Amino acid sequence: MNQSLKEEIIQYSKEIGIDKIGFASADVFETLKDRLLTQQELGYQSGFEKGTVEERTTPERLLPRAKSIISIAMAYPSKMKDAPRSTKGERRGLFARASWGTDYHHILRERLNKLADFIQQKYPEATVKSMVDTGELSDRAVAERAGIGFSGKNSAIITPEFGSYVYLGEMITNIPFEPDQPLEEDCGDCNICVDACPTGALVQGGQLNAQRCIAFLTQTKGFLPDEFRDKLGNRVYGCDTCQLVCPKNKGKDFHFHEEMEPDPEVVKPKLKPMLTMSNREFKEKFGYISGSWRGKKPIQRNAILALAHYKDETAIDDLIYVMENDPRPVIRGTAAWALGKIGGDQAEEALEKAISKEKDEEVIEEMKKGLAFFASV
Repeated sequence: MNQSLKEEIIQYSKEIGIDKIGFASADVFETLKDRLLTQQELGYQSGFEKGTVEERTTPERLLPRAKSIISIAMAYPSKMKDAPRSTKGERRGLFARASWGTDYHHILRERLNKLADFIQQKYPEATVKSMVDTGELSDRAVAERAGIGFSGKNSAIITPEFGSYVYLGEMITNIPFEPDQPLEEDCGDCNICVDACPTGALVQGGQLNAQRCIAFLTQTKGFLPDEFRDKLGNRVYGCDTCQLVCPKNKGKDFHFHEEMEPDPEVVKPKLKPMLTMSNREFKEKFGYISGSWRGKKPIQRNAILALAHYKDETAIDDLIYVMENDPRPVIRGTAAWALGKIGGDQAEEALEKAISKEKDEEVIEEMKKGLAFFASV
């Protein structure tokens, strides 16, 4: 009975736009448990993880009498049609590809809800628990066990069909399905992503130090540590370097889902207007994409650092205004640092004037760093 139900679920998943589906046992993830404990010991975690190590590796802790996990994948685009150019005076930032289009958490949850309804109609005794990214289980560990793809050295699941450009979600259930076989494939001797990582966050194949990962750093809310500021480039959210260099991703670009298509003006936005956006303006423009989940502060901080990266002299007036008027110390201080990085008499004068009025110690420190750029010229 469960085999025919499994086949019906696979068929239905295709009808509702799930690009790949796999079935895994709900056994404890022993290897993952060891890896998570090592991550904890080394201080490599991001702090965004949900649940204890036990909860993250024991499906039965999350759903009593769990027998199987259904893993789903949906492919997202890697190329943008009609991408606007970043030009002098109108520099642009960039959101990572996983944040293009409608927030994927909503898209995959909607598909998982449909799948759950279908299963419960066919098998009324079924109990299910679904999650996408923010749940306790590791989407990647589940997808690997379910044969969706293999775990790459870039810490992403790499599928034979879509490369690593896939969103993942899963559903724990009390139905005992025949599990699918994990893929035999791996990265072999290829080390391109490890070598290409701008901050050395990929410590070794498959092990990520989240504290050094640009994708994580763009989501933090405090001052960005000095050593990473020049590495950010024009990224305002996320980082795609380890995906872009991956040979398995060569030529992979899928446009299956209209809701995942990027609005070029949203995911490659002009930087200067972002500095003084109100909360309402931010929500109206960026609120529907996953990259907005931490609010506007990290994005604005990153936009300031991107203007510094470009040494955009046309942004000096905007940055002076932010340094003098923004109520948030992180934004004022980052603007001060950026003014020093861009340079010029106007920036130097503004910094000297502002430092005499500033009360916040951290902001004063950033102003000193800004002024130090002029001393070293």
